[in-house]
Amino acid sequence: MSSASPERAVFLLAIGAFISAASTRAIDPMLPLLAQAFGTTPGAAAAAITGFAVAYGLLQLVHGPIGDRIGKYRLIVITCALSTLGTLACALAPSLRALVAARFLSGATVGALIPLAMAWIGDAVPYERRQSVLARFLIGQMLGVSFGTTVSGLLGEHFGWRAMFYLLAGLYVLVTLLLWMEFRRNPITRHKGNAAVLSMGEGFRGMFALLARPWVRVILVTIFLEGVLFYGALAFVTLHMHERLGLGLGASGALVTAFAAGGMIYAFVSRRLVARLGERGLALTGGVAISIGYLGLLVIDSPLYAVPCLLSAGAGLYMLHNTLQVNATQMAPDARGAGVSLFAFFLFSGQSAGVWLAAMVVDAWGTVPLFLFAAVTLPMLAAEFRRRLGLRSRST
Repeated sequence: MSSASPERAVFLLAIGAFISAASTRAIDPMLPLLAQAFGTTPGAAAAAITGFAVAYGLLQLVHGPIGDRIGKYRLIVITCALSTLGTLACALAPSLRALVAARFLSGATVGALIPLAMAWIGDAVPYERRQSVLARFLIGQMLGVSFGTTVSGLLGEHFGWRAMFYLLAGLYVLVTLLLWMEFRRNPITRHKGNAAVLSMGEGFRGMFALLARPWVRVILVTIFLEGVLFYGALAFVTLHMHERLGLGLGASGALVTAFAAGGMIYAFVSRRLVARLGERGLALTGGVAISIGYLGLLVIDSPLYAVPCLLSAGAGLYMLHNTLQVNATQMAPDARGAGVSLFAFFLFSGQSAGVWLAAMVVDAWGTVPLFLFAAVTLPMLAAEFRRRLGLRSRST
């Protein structure tokens, strides 16, 4: 393999996506443990999820222009190293308030990994190959979701909620070393893209100028609503199965691996699905599959039946989300780092709002109305995005 090949670099970025996704979902199975440890409700303990997502989203406004200026791969290495410190702070937090603050700090750096990796792939991989390469890259993210929910639940049951954060900190050290070695020896990782010639001030102004473009607004509003509707419900899937099926936290978290498996199934067949359905069909099919998955979770009475529901939701999400991601990498090719960072900002702003709203719903009425609302509205969102894609294709 040539030292300038993007393949190995993409593989290592997928490892970075793995640890980032594991960090993002690590709190989900811990909500009952955190509620017990800090004398509060699961909904209140979910502030640790919200704090992480808020920082993840807000710092995109900084990561994108800096990545365009100094190089995306370089910034990924730096923020991966800094993520070790924030994760250790989580492990050492003496109170829920301190944990929320530490999660905010870790979200500020962890949030750079996946969006900047996507933007770097957008720079390094031609558009006609990009959807399949992004789908393979996202296998790392899907495995991270599975690892985060399963291992967090198991470690929490046997060693306490802090154990997962110690493990994640060690993994950040390892991933940082791998990324740094690739950056040193592979010249393609030092590619900065077209926007690297801009000053930082121009980069920030250019990011906000993107909002004047109608198609950019369509992508950003859609991803914000996806974050609210899908991820608000996802944060409470483990709690739902723990309470509805009487499963332990480890077993409940392990079941969520079926969600990641659904996404991986999509990744392996994405090239054929894109060829057969096109972007419009893929988005709509994804919305319907998510709906089927969430509706199924409302009626299951056995862990066995939860598996196909989560497979459907996972595959459906990545059909819709991957279509949005590919469009995000191309909506502003002249400032791709800034554009993808705006995309991530709106996604995680939506997740923050979604988890906050979902926590109030769960504390007041339980998980059933939460999943029902997501099941009804997500296909509507997918159908509207499909319509917008059609209008855009006819106008270009």
